[in-house]
Amino acid sequence: MPLVRIDAADDPRVADYRDLTRGARAPETFVAEGRLIVRRLLGGSRFRIRSVLATERALADVPDAVPADVPVYVAPGELIRRVVGFPFHRGCLAIGERGPEIPPDALLSSRRLVVLEGITNPDNVGGVFRSAMAFGVDGVLLSPGCADPLYRRAIRVSMGGTLRVPFAPLPAWPDELRRLRDAGFTVIALTPDGGTDVAELGVTRPVPPRFALVLGAEGDGVGAAARAAAHLTVAIRMAAGDHSLNVATAAGIALHRLMRR
Repeated sequence: MPLVRIDAADDPRVADYRDLTRGARAPETFVAEGRLIVRRLLGGSRFRIRSVLATERALADVPDAVPADVPVYVAPGELIRRVVGFPFHRGCLAIGERGPEIPPDALLSSRRLVVLEGITNPDNVGGVFRSAMAFGVDGVLLSPGCADPLYRRAIRVSMGGTLRVPFAPLPAWPDELRRLRDAGFTVIALTPDGGTDVAELGVTRPVPPRFALVLGAEGDGVGAAARAAAHLTVAIRMAAGDHSLNVATAAGIALHRLMRR
């Protein structure tokens, strides 16, 4: 991998990294932050990497798998902080290229899917992807209005899950849920008033061999049309009182139960 020393914050070669908090980056790219996430971008990701920006100390954690034509820019930590525009202490960043979107049909041969409806908070999207990666979900489908899985914060919260777990948009929402049913998926909506306790899945009630778990935004939850399209509604029973769970936490609990089989 070619090493390029950077000694000025206005060096045009690191323009992709400049003022990341302003979101003025080229629309066809995204930013991966931190050693672990950059490693996950380099290994097991479908995305092409454009460049790496790292401190000398972080270079040891940048694997030799960096393609020969990808430049690795090396700079002091303070200079990197001036380039990116915020206090950065993770030692390493990379620019990835989005490439073409995966069409929904490409995921219909899977066995385990998560479907997000109207989840606009990138932290929640990232948290769901982190659980999806941890529990071996085959893909994530997103309704219109969901936060971008390749938004910088979503990637970071997901610990690189959005780089590893395939995802595709569902533009014709909620009619797309019929396609999942027709493809043989059992559509399961996670709602506070679901008819089945999620704890029963895999214990007293068998887990469907192919399922699509639908999660809604906090507050609104899964919409009426999506609930009507579901084969099954499930809930996480909690102690008596006015309690609720973050959607990313709820996703992790539900996926753990669904994987029990």
